[in-house]
Amino acid sequence: MARYTDAKCRICRREGLKLFLKGDRCNTEKCALERRAYAPGQHGQGRGKKSDYGIQLREKQKVKRTYGLLERQFRNLFEKAERMKGVTGENLLQLLERRLDNVVFRMGLASSRNEARQIVLHRHIRVNGRTVSIPSYITKAGQEIAVAQGSREHGRMKIAAETPLKGQCRWIEVDRKELKGKIVMLPAREDVDLPVQESLIVELYSK
Repeated sequence: MARYTDAKCRICRREGLKLFLKGDRCNTEKCALERRAYAPGQHGQGRGKKSDYGIQLREKQKVKRTYGLLERQFRNLFEKAERMKGVTGENLLQLLERRLDNVVFRMGLASSRNEARQIVLHRHIRVNGRTVSIPSYITKAGQEIAVAQGSREHGRMKIAAETPLKGQCRWIEVDRKELKGKIVMLPAREDVDLPVQESLIVELYSK
């Protein structure tokens, strides 16, 4: 399975924004963006004015990298969003939020989306009682997401059960003690806390 394996801190520096790709480390003084708040590379501090295309590209890269997708995965999701009723940009963000790895992250079972991806891949998560090991699985309203019974003694899961949830999503009802949650409704645009102009992504792919 293809995935990004290069330095994650370079991504945040390139986008000029904390994408929290390393979880709790991003909130400490060790964060690379805190120490070097400019793009990586020899010319990182001397980048000039961006073109319209450059601005659109940065918005797309920001979203793609935040959710940990590769280009083909992101493009396929965009095409799916185009076929749905409603506003394409908002449909895209909703689909990204409904990915199983993101739901696990939103439930506080992982400190980052990358860690949530690993939890899903290692078969620790069940959806409506059935094990699902596909991070890109699109969840639906009414589904119950829970940690498998045999995985509840896992170190990360024990920490999650004992740690208060920060910033609970209104579209996911979480039970910390039971390590489970229920998707009570589909996420709306205001539920996406990433500062992004999704209309620029639509413009980029419409060229």
